[in-house]
Amino acid sequence: MSEISAKHIREITGGKTETAIVLGSGLNFYGEQIDSAKVIPYQEIPDFPVSTAPGHKGQLISANISGKPVLLMQGRFHLYEGYDVTVITDVIRSLKLAGIKRLLLTNASGGINENFRPAELMLITDHINLTGRNPLIGANDESIGLRFPDMSKAYSPKLRETMLQAAENCRVKLHQGVYIGVTGPSFETPAEIRMMRTMGADAVGMSTVLEAIAAVHGGMEVCGLSFISNLAAGILDQPITCEEVMEEAEKVKPVVAKLLEEFISLL
Repeated sequence: MSEISAKHIREITGGKTETAIVLGSGLNFYGEQIDSAKVIPYQEIPDFPVSTAPGHKGQLISANISGKPVLLMQGRFHLYEGYDVTVITDVIRSLKLAGIKRLLLTNASGGINENFRPAELMLITDHINLTGRNPLIGANDESIGLRFPDMSKAYSPKLRETMLQAAENCRVKLHQGVYIGVTGPSFETPAEIRMMRTMGADAVGMSTVLEAIAAVHGGMEVCGLSFISNLAAGILDQPITCEEVMEEAEKVKPVVAKLLEEFISLL
């Protein structure tokens, strides 16, 4: 799948795009406000999967942002949709083969750190993989990456500094913390959140970690940005809903747009 999809993506971007952004839940709006963008539904890309998650439009957007070519993914692929982990791996490798060198992974997450509030942002400094899966299991292709890739600096220190500078320039409040990835689709229990807090996690979500592992294996620079859509289970005495994610996303739209544009301008 990777080579066939990559060939089509290269035709879309002209092979000159080195930065891609995966737009997570509630953040798909960003692609809608870009003028002169080329939009391609996932269905039109050979051997490319289709996103079924709520709020994920399922299309690639090739555009110029802050004067630089960028590829946006409006919608990603999750284990809870029924996709095998190899699908997630192949999508990342397709981007790599298409010429992408830098990957910004965004997501909506639940705030475990009690200092966080909904509609705030967190720069991912590290992650904990609680999905029980690893995208590198199986035969290793040495042409892609090492059998045992180093994950000690999975989230590029250079790109993290760039994002912090962008936040400072835009006067955007940006937390830093550890993201913990689970499969979903059920939200976590209060007991699970207490466990995750003890483990050192600041935010929890159902994506990102597998994509980051596959990207690091392929030699890509990775940056991660979490939109805190809600406080995790047990912090407030109220149910957690998908609607809450979308409601909080409305509040953060102008902040995210400003931050992403400044980040890209600094690359």
